[in-house]
Amino acid sequence: MPPEAKGPTVSLAPIKKSAWSYDHARHLLLRAGFGGSPHQYRLLAEWGPEKSVDHLLNFEQVKGYPNVSPDEFRSDIMAPLSAADRAEVARARRAQDEDTLARFREERQNRERLDREQVRAMQKWWLKRMIETPRPFEEKMALFWHGHFATSYRTIENSWHQLLQNQLFRRHGASSYEDLLRGIVRDPAMLKYLDNDESRKERPNENLAREIMELFALGVGAYGEKDIKEGARALTGYSFEYNDFVFRRERHDTTNKSILGRQGAFDGDDFVSIILQQPACAGFIAGKVYRFLVNDLAGDTAPGTPGARPHQQVIQTLAAELSSSNYKLRPMLRTLLLSEHFYDPANRHARIKGPVELVVGMVRSLRTPVRDLGILCDALDLMGQNLFFPPNVAGWAGGRSWINTSTVFVRQNIANFLISGKMPKGFDPLADLDRYDPTALLADLAQVSPGSEKDPKAVATYLLRFVLGTEAVEPRLKVLVETMEGAGGVNAESVTAALCLITTMPEFQVC
Repeated sequence: MPPEAKGPTVSLAPIKKSAWSYDHARHLLLRAGFGGSPHQYRLLAEWGPEKSVDHLLNFEQVKGYPNVSPDEFRSDIMAPLSAADRAEVARARRAQDEDTLARFREERQNRERLDREQVRAMQKWWLKRMIETPRPFEEKMALFWHGHFATSYRTIENSWHQLLQNQLFRRHGASSYEDLLRGIVRDPAMLKYLDNDESRKERPNENLAREIMELFALGVGAYGEKDIKEGARALTGYSFEYNDFVFRRERHDTTNKSILGRQGAFDGDDFVSIILQQPACAGFIAGKVYRFLVNDLAGDTAPGTPGARPHQQVIQTLAAELSSSNYKLRPMLRTLLLSEHFYDPANRHARIKGPVELVVGMVRSLRTPVRDLGILCDALDLMGQNLFFPPNVAGWAGGRSWINTSTVFVRQNIANFLISGKMPKGFDPLADLDRYDPTALLADLAQVSPGSEKDPKAVATYLLRFVLGTEAVEPRLKVLVETMEGAGGVNAESVTAALCLITTMPEFQVC
């Protein structure tokens, strides 16, 4: 009988510095960021695992990159009518003054148009920030929580509220899940999205309580319908006014509730505390983080049950660390990103790149021109990841759902656009003014092996390892060498052509 296949190690012991390499550094930057340049991979390889992981995790120590300039976006576009305006509208309705009412309707429509323009500007701002930031793990975790606590502008129609939520994810995304969950029950965007802003003791709305239990904290099977109804009563009165959370005491149900085995006159903050005390919570969050950072193709057999896969044993250990640290995220994240399990060959090339990871990663690693943020945002939408517009409260499914016949076509087109300036219908008119010179990527090769940067075979081997993280195999190596030799050897044109070929390979879609 053939020997039983050996699964990935379940060891969360730190990877030894003697085992650390360029390929490990590349893997870390792809998962805990959006990839990097050859020089950055080489630098982290020299630093070793602990210094590399700590540099990414402790991003607050990287100074000089602000959150949002006070003047960058407007907070008042969707401001409610003033008391005087409300009185004027009421008077106009009584008097059937259609001219006045039409003026207010037109002003409202103008503000809605401005707000749609602002959310479009926010999409470009966040994409640009992910491309340029010296703190990539900060943005990677903000992106993760945006998909976890999914809230769509299409429903809330208030760009400033979306921005406030985005800042919440950035502020606590790598520090505290408890702070995130407590923040989300006071977040105007989420309160509006799940209709809790109008929830009152006479008519409790169950949406927020249900999604906290099902999608945000516990997972299916860890609660009952009665827990949802009682949780909804605890959240009554949690609303917002203008841009700020307000607790409307007159709407709150002050009577006793029974939630997950606990009894008392609970409010929304008590509800969050009860959720955090559930054994299922730490495991649910550890599992979501694991699938985002390590392996999204892993199965879902529950930890501790017969047939549980190795990754579930790892998640169980991570969950214990998350729980023991009172939901502080960094200890768990550090253990994971340093672990032998994280760098196991079974967990490399095991995640399909999300559209944002694909686009941001290309610019950050290949150092292509950004060319046009609007075109990039449109491409993200076509590939299924429209920033600030997740498809539903469950967020983006990720994994294999990213790939179908339509999205693969867009993925290849946007890669070609970034590298060459070529669009599906012609060239970017500014491509010649912002021409891409990929030969700068070869500086690291020249430093390690002087003269190799002029050898087509050495360059092809180097690019396959850098871009795909794979060793060169003869059929592909031959095609790339012939491409460069046909263009006169190693030059900007031939390396551009080689990169266009490499980004069409299936391995380019995974990390």
